[in-house]
Amino acid sequence: MAAATFAPLVLDVSPLPAIPPIVIDILAGILIGPQVLDIVSVDAPLEVFSQVGLVFLFFLAGLEIAFHAHGERHLGAVAAAFGISLVLAALVAVAFDAAGIAESPVLVAIILAATSFGIVVAVLKDAGLTATPFGQLVIAAASIADFSTVVLLSLFFSASGASFENTLVLLVLFFALVVVVGLALLGARASGVLRQAIVRMQRTSAQISVRIAFLLLAVLVFFAGRFGLEVVLGAFLGGAMVSLLDRERAVTKTGLQEKLEGIGFGIFIPTFFVVSGVTLDLDALFSSFDTMVLVPLTVVALLVIRGAPVALYRRFLSGRLTVAAGLLQATSLSFIVPATQIGVELGKISTATAAGLVAGGVVTVLVFPAVALRLMTDGQPA
Repeated sequence: MAAATFAPLVLDVSPLPAIPPIVIDILAGILIGPQVLDIVSVDAPLEVFSQVGLVFLFFLAGLEIAFHAHGERHLGAVAAAFGISLVLAALVAVAFDAAGIAESPVLVAIILAATSFGIVVAVLKDAGLTATPFGQLVIAAASIADFSTVVLLSLFFSASGASFENTLVLLVLFFALVVVVGLALLGARASGVLRQAIVRMQRTSAQISVRIAFLLLAVLVFFAGRFGLEVVLGAFLGGAMVSLLDRERAVTKTGLQEKLEGIGFGIFIPTFFVVSGVTLDLDALFSSFDTMVLVPLTVVALLVIRGAPVALYRRFLSGRLTVAAGLLQATSLSFIVPATQIGVELGKISTATAAGLVAGGVVTVLVFPAVALRLMTDGQPA
């Protein structure tokens, strides 16, 4: 917690360029971990906090999906662009495997097809572009990439070790369960007595709306685990469900989203990223030439896989904004970190490959959003 607290403060008061908090947390973890100062090791309490941070990260990502947002999102073009990204990711992953640079082509392809939804939304918010047609299109693209890669990760890399067919059946059953939970929430939402009780209690010490959100998160994470799926799928769908049912934008108006973000980004999520830095194997990263080469190759691969398909947006955007959209889509880290951890735990990829992919993701977060922000704001009124 000291690392997560002081690292962003020190950077903010220093003359160094602004760096996204996710990257700062990972670097702080590397500093206090066995690679440098060796003053922290990951014990049971840290592991619990880290896992809660992981599921909370995906819960808040699902919560950010603007199902009822107004504006042009061109879902057909966005879906087609993501389909192209999947094909390109598969080709690149197979090439990495054939060259002996990275193992498990399926897992690597899923990782390379992802976009850091939270970072994209934060950049658009800073630029004041979330409600514009450009912002809605980019948010829709990031949402589809986020949701699809989480589902694919659960489908192909089940923690239970079940076959693809069995996992597919379990996935369908789990989605059916999510629909049932959603209908139950919709029914409860129609109860005037219950609504009044929640309004009365949400600003008292009961903080009932926060407890309900945590209960929903816990229920879906629990059942995702029981179905042998990745728990992040349950967390993501929990956040998406809240966003979908929130037709009056009560989550924002009542301050619930601000409270959840305060809990998540203030406590649990930075712990997850600091712990990720502590466990990042830098020795493995520099152990071979192939592993070191994986870092720039990951950056280039993300730029091609997620950036090139934005050519389909050229009908709706200017050239400058099209390039900015490609850079934002190619920004990826918040999915890479947990996905590589899952891959290492299942024995699908080595710690060296995981470190190379994470390091490449760090570079994209450091470079791509800054360039995209410059392209989006140059020549625009303040």
